[in-house]
Amino acid sequence: MVQKWVTEQTITQQQSGISVRELLRLWLIPKRMQHFLRVRQDVLVNGVYRPYSMLVEAGDVVRLVVQADELQTPMQTYLSDSQQVMPILYENDDLLVINKPTGIKSHPNRPDEAGTVMNFLTAQLASQNVRPAMVHRLDMATSGAMIVAKTPIVVPILDRLIGDKTIARTYKAWVAGHFDNLSGEFTNQIGRDPDDRRKRALDGLQPQTALTYYKVLREAKTATLVELTLATGRTHQLRVHLAGNGHAILGDPLYASVLEQRAASRLMLHAANIRLKVPFTDEIIDVGAVLPKDFVAYDG
Repeated sequence: MVQKWVTEQTITQQQSGISVRELLRLWLIPKRMQHFLRVRQDVLVNGVYRPYSMLVEAGDVVRLVVQADELQTPMQTYLSDSQQVMPILYENDDLLVINKPTGIKSHPNRPDEAGTVMNFLTAQLASQNVRPAMVHRLDMATSGAMIVAKTPIVVPILDRLIGDKTIARTYKAWVAGHFDNLSGEFTNQIGRDPDDRRKRALDGLQPQTALTYYKVLREAKTATLVELTLATGRTHQLRVHLAGNGHAILGDPLYASVLEQRAASRLMLHAANIRLKVPFTDEIIDVGAVLPKDFVAYDG
């Protein structure tokens, strides 16, 4: 049996009067998917297939049916694990934003592995007959807001929104030392660490441009709480930029000194907010994940 996924959307006043082709482009539907939707006549407007040149009007219900072979990346399956329930900050038919606890991996590395966010959500969403799909990941020790798709139809849309910075992610971190300026940016390139395959380094091997903005929120005795905004998305970008500029994230087992590691019981990095353009709509929402108790209580 061919696996299929369906999404139904009601045309808004702002979307009224454009063609089906323009609508799919507006929705950021990938070209490959657009091709199959047309060939298989799997774009239905009010229950009837419409040629791509036909116009849609406010109130029309558009139904997209996507088959497994139309996906650029095959849909992953995960073992179901009901040992934990992930806190949900926002949810609609297509996606959810969870508040990931620290100490939990985002996804398994092996088919037989459990105990990760994707395993827990597989169990959690089973009653909706939905399987979770990865959009982006947070490091195991990082807590906070994380987007997960409920249908593979929106994965390439969300990837595009992240890539063009329409989705903005803001972090908070306790870091070593104090800053000379209350705000600023780190612009060092980031590449592979020549001595440790697990790590990245400023101006390392095959360096890529990287940009991080910071703002000081609060100072403690020997540490500072900062707000961090990613303008690029390199591996370990925040951890490398901060450590490389003398302000390692406290508790960081890879990039902090022994003393800085011992200053906190875990990596003090929290994904505090996601600004998200909701797929298929004109709505932009801010989803916040409150600071964990250890962040609030920390006095450095």
